[in-house]
Amino acid sequence: MAQRANPVVRPEAGPAEVERHPEEVVNREPQIWQWLALGGIAVLSVFLNFFQLGQNGFPNAYYAASVRSMLDNWHNFLFVSYDPGGFVSIDKPPLGFWLQVASARAFGFDGFSVLFPQALAGVLAVGLLFHLVRRQFGVGAGLLAALALAVSPVSVVTNRNNTIDSTLALVLLLGAWAVLRAAEIGRLRRLAVAAALVGLGFNVKMLEAYLVVPAFAALYLFAAPISWRRRIGHLAVAGVVLVVVSLVWVSAVDLTPAAQRPYVGSTQDNSELSLALGYNGVDRLMGLFGRGSRATADRVGFTPNPAAAPPAASPSGASRVGFEFPGSGGMFGTGQPGPLRLFQAEMGGQASWLIPLAIFGALAAAWSGRRQFSGPTRNALLLWGSWLLTMGVFFSIAGFIHTYYLTEMAPAVAALVGIGLVALWKEFRSPGWSGWLLPLALAATVAVQLQILASYPTWFQWLGPLVGGLVLISVVAMISARRRQLGSDPIAVARQALAVGVGVGALLIAPTIWAGLPVVQNSTSQLPSAGPALGRDVGRNFAGGPQEAAFAREGSGVDTKLVDYLKANQGDARYLVATTNSMSADPVILATNQPVMALGGFMGADPILTTSKLATDVAAGTVRFFLINAPRSNQFSSTGGGVTGNRSVGRAGGFPGFGGAQNALSNWVVQNCATVPTADWQSTPGGSPTPRGFGAAGQLYDCGRPNAA
Repeated sequence: MAQRANPVVRPEAGPAEVERHPEEVVNREPQIWQWLALGGIAVLSVFLNFFQLGQNGFPNAYYAASVRSMLDNWHNFLFVSYDPGGFVSIDKPPLGFWLQVASARAFGFDGFSVLFPQALAGVLAVGLLFHLVRRQFGVGAGLLAALALAVSPVSVVTNRNNTIDSTLALVLLLGAWAVLRAAEIGRLRRLAVAAALVGLGFNVKMLEAYLVVPAFAALYLFAAPISWRRRIGHLAVAGVVLVVVSLVWVSAVDLTPAAQRPYVGSTQDNSELSLALGYNGVDRLMGLFGRGSRATADRVGFTPNPAAAPPAASPSGASRVGFEFPGSGGMFGTGQPGPLRLFQAEMGGQASWLIPLAIFGALAAAWSGRRQFSGPTRNALLLWGSWLLTMGVFFSIAGFIHTYYLTEMAPAVAALVGIGLVALWKEFRSPGWSGWLLPLALAATVAVQLQILASYPTWFQWLGPLVGGLVLISVVAMISARRRQLGSDPIAVARQALAVGVGVGALLIAPTIWAGLPVVQNSTSQLPSAGPALGRDVGRNFAGGPQEAAFAREGSGVDTKLVDYLKANQGDARYLVATTNSMSADPVILATNQPVMALGGFMGADPILTTSKLATDVAAGTVRFFLINAPRSNQFSSTGGGVTGNRSVGRAGGFPGFGGAQNALSNWVVQNCATVPTADWQSTPGGSPTPRGFGAAGQLYDCGRPNAA
């Protein structure tokens, strides 16, 4: 039977208290200066997450439109309907968005209320990580871990967005708290709580939550102070709890008759289970639709031309909403899959600044506890090391991800930085070869940081020498101290601590700047990305232009003349208008809170309607107006917002390259409905009814009148 660790126990704590409250007896209470330090980190986290929060409205209009729709009634709330009419649901489960709806109900529907739950989750995650690390490794390690997470660029920028990865990170940290407690005392009840929390995480982001399952299982399997048979039995029961909690909502939706709920968005078969296992599961690893880039292109209707240059600043806004094109590091700007992907420019600046320090720290912690590899050291390395390893491998090879998914990896990096720096300092103060690990760790980490900064030439000109110079001074001072073997002289120790502090502080400069840029610039983006955009001038963040900022403010970018025309002529039609995809529908929903039919869901590729069903709906007066482009043979150019292809695809699909799925519906509309003169509904002739353009439609059709042609 494994022995429970008890490195620092209050004299008055008896065995019963250790069993009941291990977190209260493992570490001493923080001193005054340590409380002040924790308060300073908390203030920093609050500033980074809340300063100017929501002033630019909704970064992600797709999810904001859904929150507005879910506020209307319980039906939309339960099924996470994208539109007020309950036509199609969004591509995620409900829990994170239910929190946004609750916030909007409490504070009113605006940018701040929708972003508030994620920002709060970011601050709470910093405090929770401090607690988890402190109770096992002391206040110093906890403070360092909390600081590393507070300034993690990907965490901060995601905390300020209405995607729900920040909520998932907090739920998984709560799961870490539960499984650490379970592993200390071998209690099934605590393990079941951890499994249930991961199940709740599934209801935030589906299979992404399961990335921590290997770490949680490894910790309990190798650390719980009970027999192997009981450990395996407990894990089996926890697995059942995990599956049940995960699938309660999914099963409820799939068991509801299709006619009584929205179509499940981003699926081909109208199933939440399919969404979880496919689009939000295997597809994330294997590539969009799970078939790789070429098969994906064939399915959605175009084959990319590698010779086509990606648009640098397309008027359509493609670069603003974050979609990259072939030749620019993957479709979503995540770099090329491979062992070093996390250190490529696309991902490196988001979450990899401190990974080498975390790895060296884990090695030092393992070496320090080698004689009795049990208790806190073993548990921490099993949990945080497996967490980092699993996510590192997944994000290195996954084919269909966004950089902000790295938010779920940040807690493990931060925890190992805090734990590792304490262990590295201990080894540095001891004789032997392991004392050289600390200066080596700082040198390796600054080398990675300089490599990342090299992708930002303007920033590298001054930030590179600053960070590199400070770390060099620190490393030289540490080497000198090691060579002189100054022992325990208080002045010498203080000098060594100062040298280490300078080096560690220098390593925090770049990630803090990357985290702070979106805050001080008050920038917004559909897909959150920290720091300056690659290849852009200093001070330019991934923020979009004035049109995008205007669009984010509650749909203010929609043409008011279009809205007025639609309302005046809607009559008894249930839907105000139909569009080819959500990108055209977002601003109309946000501006009117009226039912808008996104014919193909988010990307225009969902087979929601057949032409016969569309004809039936039009005949029944369910929908009258269609805002689309006439399908035509078209090779998208850099001025059209897409990539050159060798297939005939229609702009009717909205999303460049995803038009094929909606061409049949668009053809029916063009052939059977009348064109509405642009002067009747468009303020600026030849302009776009929505400022994003990317996926926006260009012609209004009236199916209440036959096509004169």
